[in-house]
Amino acid sequence: MTSMEFRYLGNSGLKISEIIFGNWLTHASQVENDVATASVRAALDAGITTFDTADAYANTAAEQVLGDALKDERRASLEIFTKVYWPTGPKGHNDVGLSRKHIMESIDGSLTRLGTDYVDLYQAHRYDSETPLEETMQAFADVVRAGKALYIGVSEWNAEQLRAGHALSKELGFQLISNQPQYSMLWRVIEEEVVPTSRELGISQIVWSPVAQGVLSGKYLPGAELPQGSRATDEKGGADTIKRFLDDEVLTAVQQLKPIADELDLTMAQLALAWVLHNDNIAGAIVGASRPEQVTANAAAAGVKLDDAIIARIDEAIGSVAETDPSKTVSPESRPA
Repeated sequence: MTSMEFRYLGNSGLKISEIIFGNWLTHASQVENDVATASVRAALDAGITTFDTADAYANTAAEQVLGDALKDERRASLEIFTKVYWPTGPKGHNDVGLSRKHIMESIDGSLTRLGTDYVDLYQAHRYDSETPLEETMQAFADVVRAGKALYIGVSEWNAEQLRAGHALSKELGFQLISNQPQYSMLWRVIEEEVVPTSRELGISQIVWSPVAQGVLSGKYLPGAELPQGSRATDEKGGADTIKRFLDDEVLTAVQQLKPIADELDLTMAQLALAWVLHNDNIAGAIVGASRPEQVTANAAAAGVKLDDAIIARIDEAIGSVAETDPSKTVSPESRPA
């Protein structure tokens, strides 16, 4: 296994760890705070320097847990990312979206909870169809000017939205350098439009769910009962997000990856992460963890190189069960209530 490797994020001088620690479904919701802190320690020990969260995770509590876990670390040695868009706090009529009001209030709340003066990357957690894009990008420009965020990114924006946002960021004098989409062997909707557009604009992908909510780890078997305590049995959010991958045809295809992983002396999850990182437009893959050992194992996927023959075998194994429809890259049509 190799040590942690780093990649530039978009057309910028900022380097991030190939494996990123994320706390979407875990911190302050599925796992106890001491386990969350132990997982952050395991990430640091494995050479992970990049941490991704959002104000909406566990309705702001996940940021607090991450901030507490990182408080004794040298701030300049870390890259801390957070996001704004989904409803937070009491979830009132202005506690959502990408209005100037919500962005300005949210960045201050996030910095307080994270215990830092700035975030390295502040991300629009979805596209907000109810706020003029000019207003959103001007607010982001002001957040950067105020020194509260160093760079700006987005999440799940389609190619057209990325192009419009990038043009405005250039006009306003700041850098839009990243997009955070879902991407894995089973969910490849960004390949046809988002990735080519991003390459052209100097935008990298930071991808979430690279192991397809754990399905690509091989622990879910076709025709078998769902493992107790797994994400698929978690009614607090995990079960909803994983459902689409629990089809027997998909699970059968996934099992065909096992011999490939064995041959390379990788776990199936490590193979899934190495596959995502094979794409040079991906700057990093976000991994979550409900226990420290998972972080250590996942971090070992950094630097693993897959040759073209292996990539071809993976494509053959997964075949037509992968979702590739670019129209599936989509943000809500209206703000969630």
